[in-house]
Amino acid sequence: MISKVLIANRGEIALRVLRACKELGIATVAVHSTADADAMHVRLADESVCIGPPPSRESYLNIHQIVAACEITGADAVHPGYGFLSENAKFAEILDAHGITFIGPTAEHIRIMGDKITAKQTAQELGIPVVPGSDGEVKPENALEVARKIGFPVLIKATAGGGGRGMKVARTEADLDEAVSTARSEALAAFGNDAVYMEKYLGKPRHIEIQVVGDGMGNAVHLGERDCSLQRRHQKVWEEANSPALNVEQRMKIGQICADAMKKLKYRGAGTVEFLYENGEFYFIEMNTRLQVEHPITEAITGIDLVHEQIRVASGAGLSVEQKDIVFSGHAIECRINAEDPRTFVPSPGTITHFHAPGGLGVRVDSGAYQGYRIPPYYDSLIGKLIVHGRTRVECMMRLRRVLDEFVIDGIKTTLPLFQDLIGNQDIANGDYDIHWLENYLASKTDA
Repeated sequence: MISKVLIANRGEIALRVLRACKELGIATVAVHSTADADAMHVRLADESVCIGPPPSRESYLNIHQIVAACEITGADAVHPGYGFLSENAKFAEILDAHGITFIGPTAEHIRIMGDKITAKQTAQELGIPVVPGSDGEVKPENALEVARKIGFPVLIKATAGGGGRGMKVARTEADLDEAVSTARSEALAAFGNDAVYMEKYLGKPRHIEIQVVGDGMGNAVHLGERDCSLQRRHQKVWEEANSPALNVEQRMKIGQICADAMKKLKYRGAGTVEFLYENGEFYFIEMNTRLQVEHPITEAITGIDLVHEQIRVASGAGLSVEQKDIVFSGHAIECRINAEDPRTFVPSPGTITHFHAPGGLGVRVDSGAYQGYRIPPYYDSLIGKLIVHGRTRVECMMRLRRVLDEFVIDGIKTTLPLFQDLIGNQDIANGDYDIHWLENYLASKTDA
């Protein structure tokens, strides 16, 4: 069994992993940059090690420093959280070479799903429905031929992409050359790889993702879906479980398809299979081989601790549940609280002068923030997640309305006012939105 876990991350996810380890009786090591010396997870960990200055490449992305911290503290496992090194196959291989357990998938699976073209081909082989598109990388010289075969409009995407970078839409043949060129340039700048591929562009899809967990030995389960359609610049803002757009039959069918695929793949750990959903059809877009930011809403409706499952599987204990044991109960919503101006979305680092988290039945706040904490300007602006659960979606929405009024974060600007605005919108109340809804809504308010 794992006896000591080094948490190779920061912020709310580092604290989330630390809490799970403590509940399992596992010792913890927090690594941190000099900017995060006063972070909550650093304060609560059994041990802490400073691994470098504020820039991520010199601290949280510094593999050698993290391995050295494992050796110094005797940590026999590493949990990468999300972001940073969580989907770095080389990191997983290096840990394995040093006899340190990586709490996540195998390096092979990270590599397969990290390349969008290979991931799509693998998904097809595993029986997962995919978006119509190119068979592989698209070059400028064959882009028009491929696009005509797929049919306009088309979406050009970076093979090593994420977060909307290296992604462009060509609505007509006249748009294609510039879209391909721009996508390739952005991909090279962001990922060091200018390879792109092409897919059919869907007009008004929803973003639906299926949570899976496998034991690496051919057993896997799904824990239902999350609707992540409310996005800004391809970044999720508000997530729901279950989706307002799906019925029980659709949920169980696509969930079982994903679980069966993970069994064939002998996938190990937690993962998320992401789809675009339109007109009753699912289209695979990617798989994230890590814990998702929005995992708490799945935990809320299933009662299953996903970090516990990750640690169990990594230690060789297998899954704690079978598919027949998983029961979906109620509805959950997560709001991502960012240190940003709610109108311009410009980051707002600084010192939190007052912090009061809401409480009550069905309310969870995952945050490493506290009164007096100084949010550094070097990292992602996410400072917390508000998760609300109710017996029905209506009850959940009413509870969310109440707790948004209770949540106080002073001294910096946050996105809390955005959610107070959204909770009163009729489209949101009806669950009637797609992946373009939020950006269109924000644009209309700016124009007004």
